[in-house]
Amino acid sequence: MSETVFLILLSLAETPRHGYAILQDVEALTEGRVKLSTGTLYGALRRLLDDGSIRRFAEADPSRDRQAYELTGKGRELVAAEVHRMNHLTATAQARLAGREA
Repeated sequence: MSETVFLILLSLAETPRHGYAILQDVEALTEGRVKLSTGTLYGALRRLLDDGSIRRFAEADPSRDRQAYELTGKGRELVAAEVHRMNHLTATAQARLAGREA
């Protein structure tokens, strides 16, 4: 899973968001290290919609001309699996740096 996809899914794990809110949240999550372009964001959102990881979310104010998205069960499972993978890699890296095997 790419970092971009992980960060988008992680942003949506907390609450449904529209595109601009996702951009802001990803920047906050990474303390400014990652600033997604709108092209990158919407390309990733399109792929995530197609594979069923996210779905469109009906906002309370339908007069606004924007789409909101929310995580599906599949998307939540993907994030959880990626976190598990990262935790394993982190433990392995820490053990190696300490001079022992995990």
